[in-house]
Amino acid sequence: MKMLINVPETVVADALRGMAAAYPGLTVDVDNRVVVRRDAPVAGKVGLVSGGGSGHEPLHGGFVGPGMLSAACPGEVFTSPVPDQMVRAAAAVDSGAGVLFVVKNYTGDVLNFDMAAELAEDEGVRIGKVLVDDDVAVTDSSFTAGRRGTGATLFVEKIAGAAAEAGAPLERVEAIGRRVNGSARSFGVALSAVATPAKGSPTFDLPPGELELGIGIHGEPGRERRAMMTSREIADFSVDAVLEDLRPSGPVIALVNGMGGTPLLELYGFTAEVHRVLGERGVAVARTLVGNYVTSLDMAGCSVTLCEVDEELLRLWDAPVETPALRWGR
Repeated sequence: MKMLINVPETVVADALRGMAAAYPGLTVDVDNRVVVRRDAPVAGKVGLVSGGGSGHEPLHGGFVGPGMLSAACPGEVFTSPVPDQMVRAAAAVDSGAGVLFVVKNYTGDVLNFDMAAELAEDEGVRIGKVLVDDDVAVTDSSFTAGRRGTGATLFVEKIAGAAAEAGAPLERVEAIGRRVNGSARSFGVALSAVATPAKGSPTFDLPPGELELGIGIHGEPGRERRAMMTSREIADFSVDAVLEDLRPSGPVIALVNGMGGTPLLELYGFTAEVHRVLGERGVAVARTLVGNYVTSLDMAGCSVTLCEVDEELLRLWDAPVETPALRWGR
């Protein structure tokens, strides 16, 4: 596979140097693998720290900035960051108001963030945690016990981040983050396999005429493989899978997320189909976000995330945000 890299061993460091060059509002520690908003710590404000394996950009470093994350910890490709990164990030953003860890439900992430929480608390930093486990496709996988954390991570980071920006205390920010996770569900579809820099070729076999329904963001198996379907058929299957579990009684925010290798032309067409299905199922859509936000390197495909919202959650979603990958209202 052709890749725009130097050598696999320096991919993450090279990307972080590029982020530092492109976004002066961030402080990027390339050696220690920590991305921090430049004005941190902000007096009286709860810090938000998240992280995970690289390869899912813009998650998480692209969501660091006012109104969202205070810091992010990138691991190696598809590999959890280590506790030292998280402790360093927590110390960099703690103003005395405490720090919230936002953790996707993958075994390595959970173990390392839990260890980091203990170490940070030993150093006097109050820690809260939100575990994101929104993927309805499978219950267990090779990467996790329970549901995987995927697109809802963006909703948690944005909405909890807005609450923190408004001065809410740690307990309140944590409660809002957990409420968002409980109100959000996701389902992903792969049209092609993913290739990592280290391997240089697809990490699993997906024949040209087939797709995988319920794929994970690391290429983990989904529910089933089928012959290629139309956008309309994929939307019917994906949205119904989400609604079977979520069953919203109020409006939702819809995220149509590209996996990294699908052009916006296709994502916009798929969004039209998602709106059609939701309309047919009687679900009101309050806001829609389309684009590549929680990706899987070069995988072609998409995911749908729906988050049921009330007036408070919608107000926090609409609150100003200024990050490399998400910005409005400022």
